[in-house]
Amino acid sequence: MHYLMFYDFVPDYLERRTPFRTAHLQHAWQAQAKGELVLAGPLADPADRAVLLFQCDSPDTPAQFAEADPYVKHGIVTRYQVRPWTTVIGKEAFLPVRPDA
Repeated sequence: MHYLMFYDFVPDYLERRTPFRTAHLQHAWQAQAKGELVLAGPLADPADRAVLLFQCDSPDTPAQFAEADPYVKHGIVTRYQVRPWTTVIGKEAFLPVRPDA
């Protein structure tokens, strides 16, 4: 199953993230190496949110990721939300639906 997690950042995110960025990136790459985190990154213009795509069996996995994330622990992320994502198109779709089906 795919899950999207949305992070909301503090208004001065780009300035405040610096002391925690290396630890945050290490945490994210570890989740990617385990096969849980597929893609992640901040939105641009403005840099006020981030989107993280997880492939896992439960919404608990992204929530546990967030709770251990240095950005969450240090208040850079003000709120996170996990949503199931029913992917139907693409090679990696969890429930592929073809027009001829």
